[in-house]
Parts: sequence; structure tokens; C-alpha cells
Amino acid sequence: MKHGKNYRASAGKYDLSKKYSVADAIKMVQDMKFAKFDETVEAHVVIKLEKNQTVRDTLVFPNQFKGEKKVLVFCRDDKVQEALDAGAAYAGAEEYIEKVKGGWLEFDVAVATPDMMKDVGRLGMVLGRKGLMPNPKTGTVTPNVAQAVAELKKGRTEYRADKTGIVHIAVGKCSMDAAKIAENVNALVSEIERKKPTTASVDYIKSVTVCSSMGPGVAVNVKEGE
Repeated sequence: MKHGKNYRASAGKYDLSKKYSVADAIKMVQDMKFAKFDETVEAHVVIKLEKNQTVRDTLVFPNQFKGEKKVLVFCRDDKVQEALDAGAAYAGAEEYIEKVKGGWLEFDVAVATPDMMKDVGRLGMVLGRKGLMPNPKTGTVTPNVAQAVAELKKGRTEYRADKTGIVHIAVGKCSMDAAKIAENVNALVSEIERKKPTTASVDYIKSVTVCSSMGPGVAVNVKEGE
């Protein structure tokens, strides 16, 4: 891949063939930032999975960096007030199913009670395409809507390995304190390790790389921690 002069200049500041501690890697990423906007800091974790294995769950980072999410809860009338009191932007049944069916998507995440999934499933073509379909594996299909909404408002984030066994996820903003971003990276690695399939190999986490959204990647020696 051909990179621009700003990228090449940033990459030339350090020896990127080496691995660094999480703390040092984050400081390097911040120093190599060159875009005029506040770049997102990303982590890319390569894991070794056997055939038909997958890793997918949610976590709440210790240090938040995203704006507050607008949550839509698909639920019957008896749960509407509970959802709204917990901080949901919208809550209801048929009215919101019809709105979404018509193309309305003014929310960041959708939650559904189990009894609503038969109806919400009809929205697969709309919600699935946008990655907004409620899913029990991510805690967004639940009878406890208040807890789900509260956690999502705190920044609960989904992570999953793609088809090539890589977890790609934002862990902070370049303007954040480096120690807080490092804490988020360590929390992510610990969470992925916790979800290790029982039959996974010893070298389950093969590599961790951090970078800004525009900058070069820095390899992390996760065994050193911070």
C-alpha cells in the first residue's frame, strides 16, 4: 500500500519493527498523529481460532470517549416507562417497528424484550444491514431493559472477531490522557482472553496493534502490560 508523506514522516519517528509496552505504544500513537481532527485510537487484536470458533461479547471500557448513545427499546406497554426512566431515547412496540420499516434510524443501538423478537425479526433487512439488530449474545435481547439501557448509556461496546480472526475496535481518542487509553487497551485484552474458547491454542492472542485512525500501527507486547 502506498502511503502519503505525512504518514511516512510519522512512521519514521520510531522503530515500528519492535514491540512496545501498552503505555509506550499509546504515547507513540499520540506523537505520530498528524490529522487536524481528534483521531480515534484503534486496537486490532489477532486471535487464533479453530474452525467454527468465534469470539463475540460486550464490555464497558473503564474510560469513556464516545458521545452518549441514543437507545431504542422495542417493548410492550408495561416496559415502556421502565425503559424511558433508565434513559432510553425511545421505547414502544408497533409504532417503532413501523417507523424503522419505513427507514427511520435515528438511534445508535436497539434493545428488545424477548417477546418482541418475533416482530423485530421482520426488520432484519433494515437493522441487520446497519448492525443494529438486537442479539442475546450482546445483551440487547433481555427482559431487564433498565439494566441494558443503563449499561449502554455508560458505553457498553460490542466486540467480535471477524472472519479472519481479528477484533477491530476503538479504544479512545488521541486527545485523551495516555494512561486512560492504555487502561482501555488492557481491559480489552483481558476481556478477549477471558472469552478464550476452551479448545483454543496456547498462543490464542497472536498479536495486538494500536494506531490512530490515520496513523501507522505500533505492535504491543501484551505480556509486559503497562
